[in-house]
Amino acid sequence: MTTNNKKPRKQQILEALAHMLEVSPGARITTAALAKEVGVSEAALYRHFPSKSKMFEGLIEFIEQTLFTRISMINDEEGTALDRCQKIIHLLLAFSERNPGITRILTGDALAGETDRLRQRVIQLFDRLETQLRQMFRTAELEEGLKLVLSVNETVALLTAVVEGKMVQYVRSEFKRLPTEAWPNHWRGMIEGLEPR
Repeated sequence: MTTNNKKPRKQQILEALAHMLEVSPGARITTAALAKEVGVSEAALYRHFPSKSKMFEGLIEFIEQTLFTRISMINDEEGTALDRCQKIIHLLLAFSERNPGITRILTGDALAGETDRLRQRVIQLFDRLETQLRQMFRTAELEEGLKLVLSVNETVALLTAVVEGKMVQYVRSEFKRLPTEAWPNHWRGMIEGLEPR
């Protein structure tokens, strides 16, 4: 990865870390290797981030800001709850596909051996996503008369499991099995199972 010198150094460091997570699946990223990738000394890294853990937190904050800003926009759009849900899930899968290294963070693969706090941040991210989906479906039950085969909690758990499963397949295949592959067909099949006939 060639870093752009016009970008702030913090952004260069985070982009280099995401790139290394993508090109070195399964490898533990050291600060020495990261400093070399960015083209600075380890001391320079620590001027911007007090620890490697804080670098990972910076990527998690990027994930949260990117996803939840867009999810908020989708929630403000017209359409049924199921339409918005499909857009949100597609957003998650497309984000994963465009950011393979970051997907390793979302699946926990890149966090092995890192602090428990980082894993908790990812858990909280998915909890927040599930809360938003549950709220959307509960509102739709009242306002749209939406009827689901499963309870709202079970429906959201199933949808989240599909998203996480597709992300895990992507990481496990070393980024060859794309999360959005056959998504329209998968969604149609899921919807048929979610709504009563």
